[in-house]
Amino acid sequence: MLVDSHCHLEYEGLAERQSEALDSARQVGVGAFLNISTRRSEWDRVVATANRHADVWASIGIHPHEADAHDDLGKGTLLAATEDARVIGIGETGLDYHYNKSEHDTQQRLFRMHIEVARATQLPLIIHTRDAEEDTLAIIADEMDKGAFPALIHCFTASADFARKVLALGLSISISGIVTFKNAKDLQAIAANLPQDRLLVETDSPFLAPVPHRGKPCEPAFVRSTADYLAALRDESFDDLAEATSDNFYKLFGKAVR
Repeated sequence: MLVDSHCHLEYEGLAERQSEALDSARQVGVGAFLNISTRRSEWDRVVATANRHADVWASIGIHPHEADAHDDLGKGTLLAATEDARVIGIGETGLDYHYNKSEHDTQQRLFRMHIEVARATQLPLIIHTRDAEEDTLAIIADEMDKGAFPALIHCFTASADFARKVLALGLSISISGIVTFKNAKDLQAIAANLPQDRLLVETDSPFLAPVPHRGKPCEPAFVRSTADYLAALRDESFDDLAEATSDNFYKLFGKAVR
């Protein structure tokens, strides 16, 4: 069994064919899905989808691109949303300086607020970081000093040094279909050597379709292609990688039930 640890089932390209996409994934051995929110307006839909499907779980948070639009979001609102039984994670949250769609200060403040909620609830924090390694690492390390919280870096594309440092802080790392791309040599070298007990896989659907599905909208079934590639890259059997990454998901997201 595989777990798609990060997908956006409410996004255009998947929302219109949710049930079909989920069934296709189940047919290739995907046994669970974490449906990720990126803005407040999605929360109710993300949780409703999780309530309709026993193998779908929900995460509640604000993407850094959406930070400016949620500048007035209070900690209490986020904390209250985590009380639903189907909500097993916080995020995605973090820092993205590539497109600068939100002010850096606002991104950082909301990132820290998400961390506070993750620390209070011990629900894992799902971290997005792009072109912001230094600030992301500084905030994680600073907040860890205030009290530990579970977390992972999703759709990892950062440096080997960043990987070493977040692993040392206790985080896990999730690999997406980017690892299959021809120009992803650095990521491939990192993924080949990640500790097996900190590794997860994801699609980030409907984005980043892996080879051999490039050019198509990504969907949860395609996590099988990423896992196949990753197993070969790491010189592991597919079954071993699938078992390890699924076990890691359930250990990290302890509120989820197999």
